[in-house]
Amino acid sequence: MTADHPSPAPRDDRPDESRRARLGRIFDEDAELYDRARPGYPDALFDDLAGMAGAGPGSRVLEVGCGTGQATVPLVRRGCRVVAVEPGARMAAVARRKLAGVAGAEVVTADFETWALPDEPFDVVLAATSFHWLDPAVRVTRAADALRAGGALAVVRTQHVRGGTEEFFVEVQRCYERFDPATPPGLRPAGAEAYDMAEHAAEVARGGRFGPVAVRRYEPEITYTTERYVELLRTYSGHRALPEDARRGLLECVARLIDGRYGGRVTKRYLVELAVSRTVRAVQ
Repeated sequence: MTADHPSPAPRDDRPDESRRARLGRIFDEDAELYDRARPGYPDALFDDLAGMAGAGPGSRVLEVGCGTGQATVPLVRRGCRVVAVEPGARMAAVARRKLAGVAGAEVVTADFETWALPDEPFDVVLAATSFHWLDPAVRVTRAADALRAGGALAVVRTQHVRGGTEEFFVEVQRCYERFDPATPPGLRPAGAEAYDMAEHAAEVARGGRFGPVAVRRYEPEITYTTERYVELLRTYSGHRALPEDARRGLLECVARLIDGRYGGRVTKRYLVELAVSRTVRAVQ
């Protein structure tokens, strides 16, 4: 799974319980499109996962919400032994196909919140752009229960931030205001400085099972053709939840703008944040 950015300015990525459950399942509707359109993660993030969390050769990693394996495949290539838990059956099937014949990888179709944890604890629990879709009442505790003493919880969060083809993301807002009535007027992408992991660190601290949170940040930019950008939008749960006519009108409006004013290409800047914290006492 991965974060959803239904407008050019990020909306709240901590949906309420009913919306979280409904939108979280939408990702599974077209797993092949999701796998083709969604970006992966910077190589530097996996270097930091090894250095900060110990996700290196021989380590035992539990990946929560693996989607179609955007983080799973790089972890296995780096020698990690990964058990990936994914609630979407179609997403899990794509991940299994990509990992077929690869030693050290298992994909389980299940909800992390109710999945029976194995007896052998993990060195790392990784939630790559999926933590906000988990039940906030249990996600930190469940992660701690899955880890050995001194094991690490690694949470990756992505945001769309100011940068890239900035004027496009201002102009395209008119498309959203026209076709998505829930869009607040005047939304703009925030700068990377507007985001931090303080709320996540506070949540982790409240549980009393983890130590301080260390954070690394990355700001990759990706250039999309009109076709590729529209494909990306079609994977976002907020877009998929729109009525069909509104969704079609929105995507056509976006495509016309890119083709007509931006030469068929736009660049999007992402903020990718990695937060790592280690257990402070043995799991009882």
